[in-house]
Amino acid sequence: MIALIFGPPGSGKGTQAARIEQDFGLTHLSTGDILRAEAKRGGELGRELSRMAKGELVPDDLVERIVESRLREEGADNVLLDGFPRTKEQARVLDSMLAAHGRGVGLVLALEVPEKELVRRLLHRAEVERRADDTQEAIAERLQEYRELTMPVLDHYRSRGVRVEEIDADGGVEDVFSRIKAVLQPLH
Repeated sequence: MIALIFGPPGSGKGTQAARIEQDFGLTHLSTGDILRAEAKRGGELGRELSRMAKGELVPDDLVERIVESRLREEGADNVLLDGFPRTKEQARVLDSMLAAHGRGVGLVLALEVPEKELVRRLLHRAEVERRADDTQEAIAERLQEYRELTMPVLDHYRSRGVRVEEIDADGGVEDVFSRIKAVLQPLH
């Protein structure tokens, strides 16, 4: 199964994806984690990604090549993609990439949290982790980008007949995971 986990910044995607990987055996592929690891590894790709760390967005074609490479690896049959696709164009590329191997996205989990709670979580994270990039202005910009560019990806998959499950991700980690388990257990 190829599944996607979506949600705005601060919705708990990474936390929940790790739990899904542990309990349901889906390999969690976080594009953010992959890109950070490649940047640390060095080489030509690492140098290119290090330039991106200065605030530039990573070009779509680079992210797409990395995702395609990871999806071709052995053991990538049951995957939970986190952070890709972020746009409808990326979704079309992913669909083509998967179709070339007789595969497709089977499920989308969309984590939903009220915006006030997202801002609270992100400001708390900024304080605890001393993250300078989680300012009120930066948060507002990232939430707007999510609404404009990423939310339409959900409609893309709905229109293709893919099951899109909206999960109430407001509350504690265990409560949210219980809601996710209720969706995933019948498919397991």
